[in-house]
Amino acid sequence: MQTAFYSHPVFCFSCRNLSTNAKSSSVKIRAPYPSQLDSKCEFNRWPRTYNSPFNIKPNRLFVLPNTSDGQPTASTMDDETNTNHAPNVISPIFLGNWSPPRYLWRGLSVLILAGQVVMKILKGKVHWRNTLQQLERVGPKSVGVCLLTSAFVGMAFTIQFVREFTRLGLNRSIGGVLALAFSRELSPVVTAIVVAGRIGSAFAAELGTMQVSEQIDTLRVLGSDPVDYLVTPRVIASCIALPLLTLLCFILGLASSALLADGVYGISINIILDSAQRSLRAWDIISAMIKSGAFGAIISIVSCAWGVTTMGGAKGVGESTTSAVVISLVGIFIADFALSCCFFQGAGDQLKNCM
Repeated sequence: MQTAFYSHPVFCFSCRNLSTNAKSSSVKIRAPYPSQLDSKCEFNRWPRTYNSPFNIKPNRLFVLPNTSDGQPTASTMDDETNTNHAPNVISPIFLGNWSPPRYLWRGLSVLILAGQVVMKILKGKVHWRNTLQQLERVGPKSVGVCLLTSAFVGMAFTIQFVREFTRLGLNRSIGGVLALAFSRELSPVVTAIVVAGRIGSAFAAELGTMQVSEQIDTLRVLGSDPVDYLVTPRVIASCIALPLLTLLCFILGLASSALLADGVYGISINIILDSAQRSLRAWDIISAMIKSGAFGAIISIVSCAWGVTTMGGAKGVGESTTSAVVISLVGIFIADFALSCCFFQGAGDQLKNCM
């Protein structure tokens, strides 16, 4: 018989005749100190032996008096329990404690979010009311700053070109050079930079604040998909508004350049506009709008991905906003290089028409 006592137990639990045969297993419960038990307690009268219909693992049951309410409390201990307090040696797992760097899983979140947005658009799961609100925000409310920036960039670009071309006697080529520069590079890139600074930062700050304040989790609890309600409308609005803004910036930039050339350098507006008309192709305008759509997708997806992965309270929101703008600008320049290589391969002969 196995009997254990600890701190004067009221009664103890013993295991006897333990074997693999279920029929021979029995449990005996007795009270070594009957006076400590209530007279109505069955264990105070006589010990009982119970036959167990299953194999019993040797263990000990300790019942100690509870000073708070007077009722006994019980605890069990396995006979096979390691009581020498030796440290358990756990074999190390390969890369068990490794966690990916933040920039890595944030970059993966951009790809995952882009795939989710494409699937939502293809399935028609778009919150159109929110999309119209974001379209108004990205488009009409950004027109002023985009046009102002494009006008001054165009005038600064004109100052650099007109002097050199005038000395070479290529006054009739100024309009064509300005038109190609604005349509292919300046208008899409300048518009994307302005929108990234104004709209991309706002997207990252809004979604970051919602993330740290658990509003996005509330949307999930209410049964709304945050991608449908928050991300997809912003991506669609950016992809639609940026090509239109680029077209307006191209027109205003070319107009400001022509006015400056006519008023300061004495080159007629008709000469510049005629040269621009003869050098431009329809593909130049189409490629500019395609670039702008790609830039809008980059700005919105990166900003939203950085927003929904924000951690660390108000400080994290500020860091996510700054990082989203920087990564968006880098993505814009990389995409501009890649699209330019795809769209404008080979030798160009468009300036021959305006010589």
